[in-house]
Amino acid sequence: MIAADHPVAPPQSDSPGDGEGKPPESPRRVFRRRFITATIIVLLIGIPAGYLLVSAGQSRRSGKDKEAEAAAVGLREGWPSKMQRRIFEIPIPGNGIGVQYYETNNWKASRMYAKFRTTSAGLDRFLSGIGTGRAALEPGKVNISSRDIAITGWYFSPNENWASVTHTNKKPRPTQTITVNMTDPASPVVYVVSAATP
Repeated sequence: MIAADHPVAPPQSDSPGDGEGKPPESPRRVFRRRFITATIIVLLIGIPAGYLLVSAGQSRRSGKDKEAEAAAVGLREGWPSKMQRRIFEIPIPGNGIGVQYYETNNWKASRMYAKFRTTSAGLDRFLSGIGTGRAALEPGKVNISSRDIAITGWYFSPNENWASVTHTNKKPRPTQTITVNMTDPASPVVYVVSAATP
């Protein structure tokens, strides 16, 4: 067989008008397509990553606040939360000033220490809110234990006019030990230790 018996067809080029070929993209179109793709990628990755960073920062701050409260030793200025006041049944009157508190927890008992100054009427509201009254106050007595005094740093001068009462509740409700500085009857200072045992 000779080469002439097998004719070789010349290669055919695509004709520009047959509709199968694509014209080359302009640089402007390429840039636009790449810009849109990059923007989508940034949004898909950047938004969740930013959200995670913000959440982590908030969680870290919240954790530090709780850690600071847990690590605090001694009384803190300010009001205990409504939940703390409800759990330990310490109804500090709304006109209370100079409010301080401290909470301790262990496997034996949880305690809330609170101190505040109020009015004569505010003292009556506080005592009735706990479930006792002014008539139950024993004059000339400080009933806060030396252990609790050491924890809080409270000082009960013998030159002041003190009165005390202990209000006992059935477990698991807390028992409140209350001492009041009655030196100025119009502006008594209340010291309370509320202890809850499981």
